[in-house]
Amino acid sequence: MHGHFPPSSRVRELEYAIREIAALARELERKGRRVIYLNIGDPPRYGFSPPPILRRALAEAIEEGYNFYAPSEGLEEFRQAIAERERRTNGVEMEAEDVIVTQGVSEAISFIMAAMLEEGDEVLLPSPCYPVYVNYVRLHGGIPRFYRIVEEGGEWKIRLENSPISPRTKIVVIINPHNPTGALLSREELASLIDAAREVGACIVSDEIYDRIVFEGDFYSTATLSDDVPVIGLNGFSKSYMVTGWRIGYMYFSDPEGRLTEVKEAIVKLARNRLSASTPAQKALAEVIRSGESFIEDLKREFKRRRDLLLDLMGEVEGAVLTAPRATFYAYPRLTVKGDWGDDLGFAKKLLMEEGVAVVHGTGFYDYRRDRFRLVFLPPPDVLGEAVEKIRAFIKRHASQAQ
Repeated sequence: MHGHFPPSSRVRELEYAIREIAALARELERKGRRVIYLNIGDPPRYGFSPPPILRRALAEAIEEGYNFYAPSEGLEEFRQAIAERERRTNGVEMEAEDVIVTQGVSEAISFIMAAMLEEGDEVLLPSPCYPVYVNYVRLHGGIPRFYRIVEEGGEWKIRLENSPISPRTKIVVIINPHNPTGALLSREELASLIDAAREVGACIVSDEIYDRIVFEGDFYSTATLSDDVPVIGLNGFSKSYMVTGWRIGYMYFSDPEGRLTEVKEAIVKLARNRLSASTPAQKALAEVIRSGESFIEDLKREFKRRRDLLLDLMGEVEGAVLTAPRATFYAYPRLTVKGDWGDDLGFAKKLLMEEGVAVVHGTGFYDYRRDRFRLVFLPPPDVLGEAVEKIRAFIKRHASQAQ
């Protein structure tokens, strides 16, 4: 008997608003409409390219025969280079054996949740939150709980009061610098999260993929502040090396008491099942890490120039306010007026349909205030200016009808 095969209930529940908005945008483009994409953090899509030294290193790696499977944990010389990089730039004491190379940070998140969670375990996450975390927690039987990131006095601050942390909390997730707000967490805020994890016996997963894209303030790697709570650090090369499509990230274990030894072994088992990350990409990146990464400073200056332009442009938009992002290439404005768009999802869809500007609604990041949206400030200045003008006109047109 032939029948219907429904997907598993675990997968049916997964959501990823960033790419769901992109699907709507592509549908518009198929109908001949022009779309300005402000919805996805993919610098190469906006004209940014890997530095020439890296492109040459990749070609050389291929010519030199680095086209075989790498060890599942990663090429030894690449892991050594990563350990050197973390010691040099972030002050994290570590060795090559503490590193596992992954196919982007997303795979690292999946591996950690698969290796650590039993049915009903809880994970404390920031709200708003990069949605992949919530998806992988749920996929592997966990329950997502949230602490808040709020605007106070023109800055983003974490709020742990009334956070649902409990003895059932197995992992506390930190995203610093923070996606989607662009917040940079202070030393004191990180210490408070470490204290919270210590009190309930949880470990910390610290996502630091934007550590090199900081405009104001000091970045602190969580592992440098924790002497007893085990930390799994996450980082990669997609954003600061302009190689989002290469899918190379890593995790490292800062665990002096060895409490995560079995988890690390379980993650290596998972890595063996997918064989390895790209070998020539690892070889090329290892070569360039040791060159000093001076190209990142030029890139950061250009991102800051576009960030400053966005702040000026948004200052002219009545009906929305923007707390300045201190890091990343994301901005997270708040709507200060009601409109006939309804909630934040209605705003994002109607803006896309009428103006051809793609942004992501705040609820897509598990932020239930329903008055935020995220945009990237990666487009060239003229395109960014055009997009913000369209947002300004849209809010003016629809807010006036609703008042």
